[in-house]
Amino acid sequence: MGIGEHFEGVKRHWERNLSFLDYFKKVYGRAEPLPKWSDADVEEFIASDPVYGPQLKALRESRKYALAGALVGAAHLGGVAFKYSKAPHGVVLATGFGAVTGAVLGAEVAEHWYQLYKVDKQGANLRFIYWWEDKVSGQKS
Repeated sequence: MGIGEHFEGVKRHWERNLSFLDYFKKVYGRAEPLPKWSDADVEEFIASDPVYGPQLKALRESRKYALAGALVGAAHLGGVAFKYSKAPHGVVLATGFGAVTGAVLGAEVAEHWYQLYKVDKQGANLRFIYWWEDKVSGQKS
């Protein structure tokens, strides 16, 4: 095995490991960005796609758990820091850390509640992007 073959193998390895970047290229790497979509557009997609629609709906519902966890975590840890330290920088740091920790915990609760570990999250989001791109290009024509 020569050095060229070795580098080709390394290149293929990293292409597989970094394949999630294709999602960002599709969404953010456009010459002309897609127009904003509304909740009604998302609901239309959910109703029209029997496979990815329910998955996208569960993903959208799971955001509420992460947000609630962030609020509870920020309020709790910020309150504890304020009660015991009263140092402004400590309260701010504790509130931020509580928000991050609560959001992660809330996202994990949603992951299990909606069984999102069985779902291709990136595939559902990408399918919606493809659907929205087709819908918008059909309206322009």
